[in-house]
Amino acid sequence: MTHLAITVLGHDRPGIIARTADQLADLQMNLEDSSMTLLRGHFAMTLICTGSTTAAEVEAKLATIIDDSLSVSVREIDPEADQAPVGESYLITVHGADQLGIVARLTGVLAEAGGNITDLSTRLSGELYLLLAEVDLPPGSVEDVRQRLGDVAAELGVGANLRPVERDEL
Repeated sequence: MTHLAITVLGHDRPGIIARTADQLADLQMNLEDSSMTLLRGHFAMTLICTGSTTAAEVEAKLATIIDDSLSVSVREIDPEADQAPVGESYLITVHGADQLGIVARLTGVLAEAGGNITDLSTRLSGELYLLLAEVDLPPGSVEDVRQRLGDVAAELGVGANLRPVERDEL
């Protein structure tokens, strides 16, 4: 079984996901994990797929969807077991005037506490900067992280909020 990491980047237009998924299905590649988004008009997709096809074969097949505005990268990765969360999951929201260092400073607080960021997105809308992050925090660290995030947010002149993630049971 081959585990592949695939990235597709380029100018957004309808059909990129459909064409990529169709090509992977033709190769009998199972799409296990994915993240797809628009970043300032550019489409960005990362996939983890498994199957018996090599990275070179997948890249050659995906080349049929590539034009001057798309780039595709495929590489084999080692399978990793699902990791248990470090602790409880929390959602961090940050909003305020755009400035250098927001992500670096606030994620630094999380790293110092031993937190693991499992999802992070940012968006700039005019002058307003928004950051959303899901993070697993070690037991007993939440109040310290909340205080440190508040201190750093105040220094940056942005608002920050930390709250538990409400999980739906499947």
